[in-house]
Amino acid sequence: MPACSTRNRRKHTALIMNADKGRPGFGPGRQAGLALALSVMASYTEETAAWHYEHGLFLLAARAAGEAWGEGGLVSASDRIMRHFVGKDGSIAGYRREDFNLDQINPGRNLFELLKDDSDGRIRAAIEVLASQLRDQPRTRSGGFWHKRIYPDQMWLDGLYMAGPFRARYAAELGSGEGLEDLVSQFELAARKTRDPRTGLHYHAWDESALQLWANAETGCSPNFWGRAMGWFAMAIVDSLDWIPPGHPGRSRLSAIFAELASSLMRFQDEGTGLWHQVVDQGGREGNYLEASVSSMLAYSFAKASRLGIVSGAQIAGAARRAYRGCLARFLRTSGEGKVSLEGTCSVAGLGGDPYRDGSYEYYVGESVKTDDFKGVGPFILASIEHALAGEGE
Repeated sequence: MPACSTRNRRKHTALIMNADKGRPGFGPGRQAGLALALSVMASYTEETAAWHYEHGLFLLAARAAGEAWGEGGLVSASDRIMRHFVGKDGSIAGYRREDFNLDQINPGRNLFELLKDDSDGRIRAAIEVLASQLRDQPRTRSGGFWHKRIYPDQMWLDGLYMAGPFRARYAAELGSGEGLEDLVSQFELAARKTRDPRTGLHYHAWDESALQLWANAETGCSPNFWGRAMGWFAMAIVDSLDWIPPGHPGRSRLSAIFAELASSLMRFQDEGTGLWHQVVDQGGREGNYLEASVSSMLAYSFAKASRLGIVSGAQIAGAARRAYRGCLARFLRTSGEGKVSLEGTCSVAGLGGDPYRDGSYEYYVGESVKTDDFKGVGPFILASIEHALAGEGE
């Protein structure tokens, strides 16, 4: 049975039909974000759901949209789908602890929302399963989590998002603050090892052993500045800061990392559209393209950083506004039947593996581009919420 009701499907169609006439088919903020959340959720079911990082991202964003705009169907659908993963003993369908894969932690962020109705303790038990993985996660010699067991000695910027906000909330709500200092230290390690001093941008990953074919023999870094990797990193910081209490020394340290990252990324924001390219520093190169997920991630994280005072000043708020409006204009589409879609998301990009992914420019621009990929949809919905909180487009 579809996770969203017929009434909700009619509602998202009405939102589109009533959208701001000054924009082709869409108004900013509530209209665009809620319409996309309802449209995508309308075809999402427990049968198609997976314990997977991008599914977790979509459900988190859809639930946040439901709470922000009083759409209870999105909240109940997200909660119901999350509950169906958890067995009576707290086991998680589709989760494999032995993989020590940080990607598998991210869906667990949604479990915290279910704790208020956890009479049999299964949700808390599932959260503890994930927390136990992080306690035993293999580490580099410098103390950073391996991205996966099959990727020894490697930190990927993606991994800071996959584990960081979960870990921060666990520490704040269930762990008496334990682990926050180590969490902040891991952000600092990744920032220090992946940052390019010339551009201020961050490479996708770092191999401490420098044994991977993609790794620079001296620095261990992968060879290119992939946009979504930095998008993950930016979102990881602002979402983790939700759970680091005022006065904790880690707040200022993470804020400083974010400010430096944002300053560097703004120098590469496309002047005409407000968006970012798949390979951030090579906008004019053949094959490169403006990409939806990095642009939505930065529209979200910049706006949230501005709202929360993580970074002050008009520049970052303006960059967030230009990015969001650029996403509206370039990537959002509606069909004749009223379905809202987000175009322009790189389907996947990684390093190593079989077939081997070498991190070259040709690799990043050669991966397929998809519509309604959750890695773009989720951040766009979150950016829409922030855009509305800023008082624009409501």
